[in-house]
Amino acid sequence: MAYNKISNKTQTKDVKYLSKDYNSYKDKLMEFAEIYFPNNFNDFSEGNPGMMFLEMAAYVGDVLSFYTDTQLRECFLLLAQEKENLYNLAYALGYKPKVTSDASVNLEMFQLVPSINIGGEYLPDYSYTLDIEAGSTFNSTEGATFYTTDDVRFGFSSSFDPTIVNIYQYDTSSNPEYYLLKKNIKSVSGTKKTQTFVINDVEQFKTLTLFDKNIISIETIVDSDGNDWTEVPYLAQDTTFEQLKNNAANDPDLHAYNQQTPYLLKIKKVPKRFVTRFKLDNTLEIQFGPGSTVNSDSCIVPDPNNIGLGINDGRSKLDVAYDPSNFLYTKAYGETPANTTLTITYIVGGGLEANVNANTITEIETIKSSNRVNLNTGMLNFVNSSVAVNNTEAARGGGAGETIEEIRQNAMANFAAQQRTVTKEDYLIRTLSMPSQLGRISKAYITQDDQISPLTTEPNRIPNPLALNLYTLGYDSNKKLTTLNTATKTNLATYLEQFRMLTDAINIKNAFVINFSLDFEITAFKSYNNNEVILNCINELKDHFDIDKWQVNQPIIISEIENLIGGVKGVQTVEKVTLKNKNGVSFGYSQYKYDFVGATKKGVIYPSLDPSIFELKYPNSDIKGRVIIY
Repeated sequence: MAYNKISNKTQTKDVKYLSKDYNSYKDKLMEFAEIYFPNNFNDFSEGNPGMMFLEMAAYVGDVLSFYTDTQLRECFLLLAQEKENLYNLAYALGYKPKVTSDASVNLEMFQLVPSINIGGEYLPDYSYTLDIEAGSTFNSTEGATFYTTDDVRFGFSSSFDPTIVNIYQYDTSSNPEYYLLKKNIKSVSGTKKTQTFVINDVEQFKTLTLFDKNIISIETIVDSDGNDWTEVPYLAQDTTFEQLKNNAANDPDLHAYNQQTPYLLKIKKVPKRFVTRFKLDNTLEIQFGPGSTVNSDSCIVPDPNNIGLGINDGRSKLDVAYDPSNFLYTKAYGETPANTTLTITYIVGGGLEANVNANTITEIETIKSSNRVNLNTGMLNFVNSSVAVNNTEAARGGGAGETIEEIRQNAMANFAAQQRTVTKEDYLIRTLSMPSQLGRISKAYITQDDQISPLTTEPNRIPNPLALNLYTLGYDSNKKLTTLNTATKTNLATYLEQFRMLTDAINIKNAFVINFSLDFEITAFKSYNNNEVILNCINELKDHFDIDKWQVNQPIIISEIENLIGGVKGVQTVEKVTLKNKNGVSFGYSQYKYDFVGATKKGVIYPSLDPSIFELKYPNSDIKGRVIIY
């Protein structure tokens, strides 16, 4: 008897993988049934119960397809829509989203000082001026609280931070008795709050949560032993900037420049550090490192025996890339608090309600002031009580936190920059953005370093790929260009060191200042007053040559000057414009001579090969004009 042999091999079926939605799944399932089950399932009418199972399978496929696409989309910063995912992606790229925006405003701060008679002349007694520390708080009559971001030094005046002096009161002999000093200081909205946490056992990557809403920033974290904990962008960063007062105790050499540079910038190692992250509900999470507080990393010197600590394979593989942090045992990402109490001071506020109107910030809440010793106690008390504030303009900038699209765009921009200085523009922006209390830099110019080649009969400059030259200048108290003092240059070098590329060497040099005078001759229409026309021309030239508008290596275009003068009402023709070099330290000018005639090409006066800037130093006397009458 013969038997039919039945194969156990499953028939290969043509399965389509391109369906993405309910209708596509349903159509493909119906087509699949028609091809492979023509005798078992051939009624595709809506009344057939079998269609229920087919449609349910299409429904499940549609749901699974949706969640697969959504999960993939949420992995990309450019496409993600869920705020929690955007937060995580932003933090992974080094950007910290904002849950609230604080308002800012310039405050006018006042104090009285007595007069003093010096050589028969009454002047303010600056020994009674106050130094008011940053963090002093002031209340608005509309409810918001503001605090200052910088120190206020009434005894110091410069072009960037002027002290305005007016006579406040005369005595019975009509001599000045008190002077009123005024300073402008930036302040931002916010209220300080404090919360304590008791930490017992050691816990790696200890996490604490502040449940306050609208937290702007963490001010300080101090443990019960008096140690400060420092916030860093990421736990692997073990150093941060520290601003120290420029006095003899902190630096015996640079304290001579403390009037122009009140603070020195130092690099501080911070084994006690933390990072912060906002959660979806706008609460703030604080995370510490994994290390123990028993031993210090500073006593561990990297050597071949330290390589690969904490790695399972040890040193068994020569091609393994070892993390430099493995030299530092378990404290590569900072210490974790244990057996202590942490006191956290933070600032909350912001929002639309922080945008208060002008002349409403008038109430002093707390101020931290200091002054000199060995002075009259009664007068000191009077001076301290005379401090007053006011905002002549409305506060602006307060608002809600960032939207989803703002978080996305800001995170991408932050990742592209990464606080690095790569291009020339990066170095210029970083240089000019150094905080003013470290010394103010007014002009900056950067170029490739070059050297004179000795290989040719005529010396040629060849680029030095290993270094960049950063040319800088500052302002003096009269807003005239001057070179930076040693303390400011030291701070700038320290500041740039944290952002420069490893292969970049930066030479900080002085740019050259070329002073000049300007003479012009015009003819005027008869219906205009000649003196008034000349005065208007001089005012236009003063504005044109305002030093804030000029940069290093910017040429002078004579046709622009002629067009500027020619555009003044009453000017008929511009007959002549002449620029001449002014030099001589004894006359208050730069020491450098410059050949304006030789530097003029086709109506353009070019600066020197070495980076330099043109400065009309004394416009009241260095601009002269006259009307020619034919």
